[in-house]
Amino acid sequence: MNKIASFTIDHIKLQPGVYVSRKDQVEHSVITTFDLRMTSPNEEPVMNTAEMHAIEHLAATFLRNHGEFGTKIIYFGPMGCRTGFYLLLNGEYTSKDIVPLLIELYEFIRDFKGEIPGASAKDCGNYLDMNLPMANYLAKKYLQEVLYQISEERLVYPV
Repeated sequence: MNKIASFTIDHIKLQPGVYVSRKDQVEHSVITTFDLRMTSPNEEPVMNTAEMHAIEHLAATFLRNHGEFGTKIIYFGPMGCRTGFYLLLNGEYTSKDIVPLLIELYEFIRDFKGEIPGASAKDCGNYLDMNLPMANYLAKKYLQEVLYQISEERLVYPV
């Protein structure tokens, strides 16, 4: 069996950033998959499921309601390794193209207070497993350490 593309990235060199993971042609559209790497793989502790779950609910709600990108959102969800998230957009984009969107998104998460959208037994299969204060903290950390001063090496996978 062939190794899938995401397993060919050198996770020892990989640092938090915004990376194009893949581009797939689907009929007449290109779907761009982004790797939103929030923690340094195998160096930092991974995120706990509660804060990832809160980020997922907040991000999916924000992105699907976004004025410019809302209709282009295919998916936002966690990586199994718990070091970041995948964002799939309908269209052909570079990492640099979506940095302003990600700054908006993570500022929204950083500043969010109150009831997390969809955090009820009726709306979610595991609604009690959410940690908003940690989601706020991690969003702030990603903004300060990555997004606000993102460099070229945090926009392209390491070789």
